[in-house]
Amino acid sequence: MITTTGPNCMDVAEEVNRAGVTTLAERLGIRFLTASAELVVATMPVAGNTQLHGMLHGGASVALAESLGSIGAALHAGEGRMALGVDVNATHHRAVRGGIVTGTAKPLLLGRSIATYEVVIHDEDGARVCTARITCAIQQKGRRPRR
Repeated sequence: MITTTGPNCMDVAEEVNRAGVTTLAERLGIRFLTASAELVVATMPVAGNTQLHGMLHGGASVALAESLGSIGAALHAGEGRMALGVDVNATHHRAVRGGIVTGTAKPLLLGRSIATYEVVIHDEDGARVCTARITCAIQQKGRRPRR
């Protein structure tokens, strides 16, 4: 469970890394460096996350982006509330064949019931690989979804 106690963004990032064991983020090798409602940064290796042509899989980039935006939205939501992804889209700008990519999420809107983040993913040379946007609905924990 992610808590927001303490102001240190690196401590929150470490808590996110510990909580992420056995999740998709761990399987993809995502490592959170800093985490707050205002800024979430994480890295992901290209190796193990490629498609048949040896390039970074677009789905891996989207999973990194959604992980970053979801963590930011959850931290914005605060205790007793949760963030649920409702939309994610991405534009893939260039291929990456190796190394590590870094994703940075910054809020576009932090509201009472919705949070939207822009996520930019760069390669090790600083070239933009992907731009994504994720929107999360924020609701009380334990509330049953509508059917």
